[in-house]
Amino acid sequence: MTSAVSDSAADDARGASTGTGTAKDAPSPGPVRDAAGRNGKAGRKALLAATVGGVVESFDWTIYAVLAPFFAAQLFPGDDPVTALIGAYLGFAVGFVVRPFGSYVMGRISDSRGRRFGLTLSMAIISAASVLIAVLPTAAAIGTAAPVLLVVLRLVQGLSMGGENPSAAAYVTETAPRGLRFLYSAISYSGVVIGNILSFGVLTLLLATLGRDGVTDGGWRIGFLLAAAFGLLALWIRRSAEESEEFTEQAASGPATTSAGRRALYRAGARNIAAVFMISVGGTIGYYFGTTYLPQYAAQLGVASDTESSATMLLPLLALIAAMVGVGRLADRLGALRTLRAGVGLLALATVPLMTALAHRALPMWAVTLVYLLLIAAPIGLANVLFAQLFPVAVRVVAMGVPFTVATGLFGGTFPLLAQTLGKAGHLTLVPWWAAGAAVLAFLGTFVIRLPDRDNRPA
Repeated sequence: MTSAVSDSAADDARGASTGTGTAKDAPSPGPVRDAAGRNGKAGRKALLAATVGGVVESFDWTIYAVLAPFFAAQLFPGDDPVTALIGAYLGFAVGFVVRPFGSYVMGRISDSRGRRFGLTLSMAIISAASVLIAVLPTAAAIGTAAPVLLVVLRLVQGLSMGGENPSAAAYVTETAPRGLRFLYSAISYSGVVIGNILSFGVLTLLLATLGRDGVTDGGWRIGFLLAAAFGLLALWIRRSAEESEEFTEQAASGPATTSAGRRALYRAGARNIAAVFMISVGGTIGYYFGTTYLPQYAAQLGVASDTESSATMLLPLLALIAAMVGVGRLADRLGALRTLRAGVGLLALATVPLMTALAHRALPMWAVTLVYLLLIAAPIGLANVLFAQLFPVAVRVVAMGVPFTVATGLFGGTFPLLAQTLGKAGHLTLVPWWAAGAAVLAFLGTFVIRLPDRDNRPA
């Protein structure tokens, strides 16, 4: 039976035989520790620090997408509302374009200065940019400078967010007890889903209290102010979290890995880097379709209004969190790779039938949303820690983060823009096929992964 990818220190020790381990000049790994040897309180603090960061990152990113139809006309000049919305979604997409660069820059900081330092720095930048978006003047006041400044701020956020998710994945990998790593992975990534829930909850509350006109006339700014407030809370929580023991031990074991050593590690892990990219394509398109664009998709189909479809998202997102926790526990027992493969396989098979049923009103919006979100539980709940454990500590954040953010930038960040463009051209029904094809690619990627050898596979 395929086991869960386990102790990351063992990855480094066995790297020569697996093609994913350390080069001769890389720091030697620390000793293998089990759950009994860990400080439980420190581990829970680390989990909370990683999870709350996911809440803020997701809220910041999703609140932009769900509020785009409301602020587009204010920040993008012109009389065509569809063109303005496409411009707003372009602002959503460009933040993803710089994520790979941010993943490398912020990842190098996290791999050299520590996970906690990298996570704190990225959160401070993300929060500051949210404040500036909230007070950004309209196009009527400053003309084309409004969309330009918005795009610049999204680029800044994209740079910081490029390092946030991989750093959090490495942090959880290095602090979670063995035997519970994928449960911790699911819990930490549930912060991303919680951020989505908060985003749709804020939108629903704004529409209920201010009305559509009130949100369009400036109520949307409240969403970005709340994003900044959540960021300050995350910074306060992260101040009390401890650095990863595994990172501390490898940093203390010798001089920093040289540039040649890092390149050797990247070359040794090339196959797993490719697998991370393939799986991330399917996961990110499924995630943004299911949690961000689906309300707009349903509205364009004419099966639900903006308010109805946004409110419909809340309960299915809560169910997604429960499903992620269940999948994480299952992966700890049966193996992460096998569980992930089953999840993306089902996603590939079910996407088009589900969305076809929605278009023909054979299933209600809430049922389609619920089933689809349950199907993405495995790829979004397991991938982070699975990816991190494929690479040695010295290059972990960069090696997993760059292919992940390249896939997210090219395919996840552009998904709402692509879907909106297809809809305007009269080809909205092609959107589910695009998502299903991405899931097929992710399924194939699970066969590309090369797992490190293990001495302690479960029976």
